Amino acid sequence: MNILGIIPARYASSRFPAKALAEIDGKTMIQRVMEQSQKAKSLRRVVVATDHEAIADHVRSFGGEVVMTSENHQSGTDRCFEALQMAHDSFDYVINIQGDEPFIKPEQIDLLASVLDGNTELATLVKKIGDPAVLFSTSTPKVVLNSRGEALYFSRQTLPFLRERQPEDWLNQHIFYKHIGIYAYRSDILAQITQLPPSLLEKAEALEQLRWLENGYRIRCVVTELDSFGIDTPEDLERLSK
Repeated sequence: MNILGIIPARYASSRFPAKALAEIDGKTMIQRVMEQSQKAKSLRRVVVATDHEAIADHVRSFGGEVVMTSENHQSGTDRCFEALQMAHDSFDYVINIQGDEPFIKPEQIDLLASVLDGNTELATLVKKIGDPAVLFSTSTPKVVLNSRGEALYFSRQTLPFLRERQPEDWLNQHIFYKHIGIYAYRSDILAQITQLPPSLLEKAEALEQLRWLENGYRIRCVVTELDSFGIDTPEDLERLSK
């Protein structure tokens, strides 16, 4: 499969403006994401898709490929589609690698790519939850799977609910999965989902992938043993140095 890796990097952020340019041990976040992504064996190309010249100039300064995209995109998915259209090449799939995941493992990207067989419409990674704090955190989206390993639902709430079990025993009674936000889209499906209006469930949970499920698309979930650590706020960055 011919796969394009795209790293969306928006400049504006209510919680952490210009975080793509924040430094971690002498390298910016976006450079670290790019370098990790380039180590993935499955990607033919890796490009940064940004809306700001400061980010674009920086990516060019370390030899990375970058495309300028609109400031008006509501999601990384929309930005990925515009970047795909500007790629001047044909790709079977796009993998959306989060621009705030400086410690993304190449193995995670390659694992996701391993299920992109032409039939898979959309795919993402999930990880078994082993920490009660993660299980009950509304900041961590959880996912329920069907017997084929496809997503039934994503929620910030803890799902499923275990009736007649005390919450402190839930991890001993059931396997729960958290969502790791790296996405693969078949190129034709990416074109379709960017035309969908926001859905009711998406608005309720503030989870874009629910729009795709509501409209009948299938999201294949691949279980990884590797965790991820996104940088959402300046406080997240400070914790790295402690």
